[in-house]
Amino acid sequence: MDKQPVVVTGMGVICPLGLNVKEFWAGLAAGKSGINYITCFDASNYQVKVAGEVNGFDPTKFMDIKTVERTRRPTHFAMAVVQEAMESARLDMSQEQAERVGVVTTNMLECELIAEGWETLQKRGPRKVDPLFFTKSSPSVISLHIGMFLGAKGPNTSVNSLCASGADAIGTALNFIRLGYADVMIAGGSDASLGAMTVAAIGRLGALSPEPDPDKACRPFDLNRNGFIYGEGAGLVILETYEHAKRRGAPILAELAGAGWTYDAHNITAPHPDAEAIAMRTALQNAGVKPEEVDYINAHGTSTKLNDISETNAIKMAFGDRAYRIPISSSKSMFGHLITAGGAVESIGVVLTIMNGIIPPTIHYETPDPECDLDYVPNVARPAEVNVCLKDSFGLGGQNCCLVFKRFKGE
Repeated sequence: MDKQPVVVTGMGVICPLGLNVKEFWAGLAAGKSGINYITCFDASNYQVKVAGEVNGFDPTKFMDIKTVERTRRPTHFAMAVVQEAMESARLDMSQEQAERVGVVTTNMLECELIAEGWETLQKRGPRKVDPLFFTKSSPSVISLHIGMFLGAKGPNTSVNSLCASGADAIGTALNFIRLGYADVMIAGGSDASLGAMTVAAIGRLGALSPEPDPDKACRPFDLNRNGFIYGEGAGLVILETYEHAKRRGAPILAELAGAGWTYDAHNITAPHPDAEAIAMRTALQNAGVKPEEVDYINAHGTSTKLNDISETNAIKMAFGDRAYRIPISSSKSMFGHLITAGGAVESIGVVLTIMNGIIPPTIHYETPDPECDLDYVPNVARPAEVNVCLKDSFGLGGQNCCLVFKRFKGE
């Protein structure tokens, strides 16, 4: 496998903190919360009252009205962020070999669309079912629309490892480049599965916080945490070989140095630290980075009892005594869990951390947990030179993907 540097040259974001990268970073660095009361459906009869919603987004600014009507909110998000990412990377497809530009994204099952389709079938019959049902609901739809929009004819696929999906897509894109299948990859995720069905189902599972106060609902690593907050959003990065980026004079934001995957093979809902620690060590080894070189860990940090303890223990397994000296923070404290898009949006936060020398905090942190006893950068951002960052993403059911980002220092 070719280990020439793979660099990040462009990024695009939509999430509860903002509708672009600039707004997103301003919110992260300020420790702002994008979590508030649910407005996308009537939650008056739900135990869960708060979520991380995207407000003020108008898809018609990025797509014609006909395409908007024929697609769903995750695709709307994706089409907006890919345009921001392409612009920031200064990537002109007319100057590229289309077969050398690929796409890897992720998407969540469209529960609401399936429910609506079944209701139509039962009440009005098969001739009234939406003929675009599969083109709207397919997990591959985001990659397809991005590829068609750009005219990108290289590898085009989608991955789904639930909560690890966004990072998984970026790591998969890294390997496509290293294996020689592409010079440029657009990678990340878009998720707008926040809705009545998903909140009801995961709420019944006991994974969502029932806390009615938005300022206390998402408290990663805090003793009184009681579940995660559902969110929505999208994040895409432009990855390319260093040689390709240099040749076209692209802005180089950071290096994606490595990735590591494992599976817990333990429990369908409960995580296990052993496999998480192996994913961390595998990612570092793949990146050619020693544990003592890591300056910051962007945690999966969901704010559930089980995840935060498991991740803390995994970090200790992977880093030994040095775990106590590495700043760790959870971006989810500010915008909730974006499910299949979370790892991608959080990875963009990592790149911005490296670029700006500011570690975003874990907000809403009040009471230390004796079982979570590391440095979680509580409540206030911290200036720091970050040259190497480990990004953790752990999917429900035990699918783990960790990424290593580095400050790019040239040849």
